[in-house]
Amino acid sequence: MMTGAKRKRSTVWRKIQAVRFEDIKAWCMRRLPILKWVPVYNWKESLVPDTVSGMMLAIQQVTQGLAFAALSSVHPVFGLYGSFFPVIVYAIFGMGRHVATGTFALTSLISANAVERLVPSVTTNFTANNNSGILGLSEFEMQRIGVAAAVSFLGGIIQVAMFMLQLGRATFLLTEPVISAMTTGAATHVVTSQVKYLLGMKMPYISGPLGFFHIYAYVFENIRSVQLEALLLSLLSIVVLVLVKELNEKFQRDIKVVLPIDLLLIIATSIACYYADMEYVYGLEVVGHIPKGLPSPKMPPMNVLPEVVTEAFGVALVGYVASLALAQGSAKKFKYTVDDNQEFLAHGLSNVIPSFFFCIPSAAAMGRTALLYSTGAKTQMACLISCVLILVVIYAIGPLLYWLPMCVLASIIVVGLKGMLMQFCDLKKYWNVDKIDWSIWVSTYVFTICFAANVGLLYGIVCTIVIVIFRFPRAKTLNLKNVKEVEYKYKAEDNCESLKQVKIISVNNPLVFLNARKFHADLIKIIQKDSMSSQCEQNTLLCPFSNGSCHGESVQSCHSERCVLILDCSGLNFFDYTGVSVLLQIYMDCKNRHINVLLAHCKASLIKAMQYGGYLESENPVFFESISSAIDAIQIHRNYSKYSEQSEV
Repeated sequence: MMTGAKRKRSTVWRKIQAVRFEDIKAWCMRRLPILKWVPVYNWKESLVPDTVSGMMLAIQQVTQGLAFAALSSVHPVFGLYGSFFPVIVYAIFGMGRHVATGTFALTSLISANAVERLVPSVTTNFTANNNSGILGLSEFEMQRIGVAAAVSFLGGIIQVAMFMLQLGRATFLLTEPVISAMTTGAATHVVTSQVKYLLGMKMPYISGPLGFFHIYAYVFENIRSVQLEALLLSLLSIVVLVLVKELNEKFQRDIKVVLPIDLLLIIATSIACYYADMEYVYGLEVVGHIPKGLPSPKMPPMNVLPEVVTEAFGVALVGYVASLALAQGSAKKFKYTVDDNQEFLAHGLSNVIPSFFFCIPSAAAMGRTALLYSTGAKTQMACLISCVLILVVIYAIGPLLYWLPMCVLASIIVVGLKGMLMQFCDLKKYWNVDKIDWSIWVSTYVFTICFAANVGLLYGIVCTIVIVIFRFPRAKTLNLKNVKEVEYKYKAEDNCESLKQVKIISVNNPLVFLNARKFHADLIKIIQKDSMSSQCEQNTLLCPFSNGSCHGESVQSCHSERCVLILDCSGLNFFDYTGVSVLLQIYMDCKNRHINVLLAHCKASLIKAMQYGGYLESENPVFFESISSAIDAIQIHRNYSKYSEQSEV
């Protein structure tokens, strides 16, 4: 036994000694993305746009922090902490350059279920006489944030565990229709939860299955208790917010800095409420006392962890899904890559570490990412700059927000969800591309409305898997192993010259979300392999894919005749929205590199779906009945081009 133990220890010690400095450095660079972009940060070109973006982001972080903390049923000051600590953690571990993590409506709504269940509301005002000695807040408020912090802590632990299990590879199951439907349904829940503040009603917390409908039933039963002053202020706030935000979007190209209407509205209504004494004269509910400074770290209450497991899983899944979609969209827009598994680690630590500082669950938000786009942010430096300004608010400006009406915060929440609610417009494109995706969207939305966001998400994933399992027996194969190169053989010797720069690839399988990424990668590999082996000789397609130029004696031929890629779609039995998007992406990528893409043996449904997606050239035909007709068209076009050149000469 001792010999065996010594042998094991010596083996472990040898492995430790075998670790080189380069290995440690590579691991740190992979797990700490900040070490990659900070040393190469362009201070001259990026600092100014990042500073402007950081200032605008800080304004939005403060307003959303206050609002989403109230949505999470905790004191608004904890929303300010949730807009500070998670941002710093994600900037260190996250890979999304335009992902601004912080308080998030969907995760706040989920954590509110645990808060209201374990610490029921005893008063509707955030101020109380029973002082706990911590931050000058009551014991009741500290118990509530303790539950929310426990949800954040356990949710982050779940995300870190998913990172260690490498579950980021399973994100292909999160299809666009499922994410769109889940976030739209959750946004509808959030709007519903703010009805009591918009109407100034005293309403008990209602949740659980069909709670969405019970809330509106309660509102109609107690319609006479609506506070007219709160309703009018809510309507005025919503109209002003929508109008100014629309004008900002319309003239964002002409103005460099958008009008911070959220901040101006908070200042104006706070001043009006103070001088008109609306809290006592009209009975308007206000934010109340906001303490100064940052709290000392404290362990979340471990005794409540078994009771918040459901909400923790909801926060882990919903927060990660919404954040990953924004990170992937940012990477696609600005041409860089995001490691799905690293995002699990980044968001997990963004929930675990801030939970020791009384933070509610965090995630990335669509509105903040859109703001970074519009203001020209370059890196996560914009988010770090926003943290400096948020710190100023926490230490100096926060107490001045005592008189901010809660109905104004609710109006900011509702208007801020416009981007998610506008995803209803996606139904039209899903109907035109794939009606099964449309049905998944509708049913996932209904499940989210009737139950909760995490239930709707799980239903959408299961439904998608089941439908694919039932559809795939009609297909030849699930993967792209059977994708092969097909050489079109012309008998006539004089036609061989016409087949230079032409490549024909046969697609012998369905193209859906399960294999769309692999299809794109395999296609690029086939073309690049041919390019490297032939280097612009016969049947070479991808000399433009290398550096956008050709080499040697073949430069003239490459520029005189555009390369052509023919996709034989006879084996493409069915497709979905993701598959069509990949085909259109391939078409646009090749077009940008001066490569013509032709599709042969296409079904009518595929032609209709791609034409609906747009981006196809109308002057040149793209779809052909057969490979031979496509090659005939290539010959005719090239002969006509040569004839035109000779005529000009």
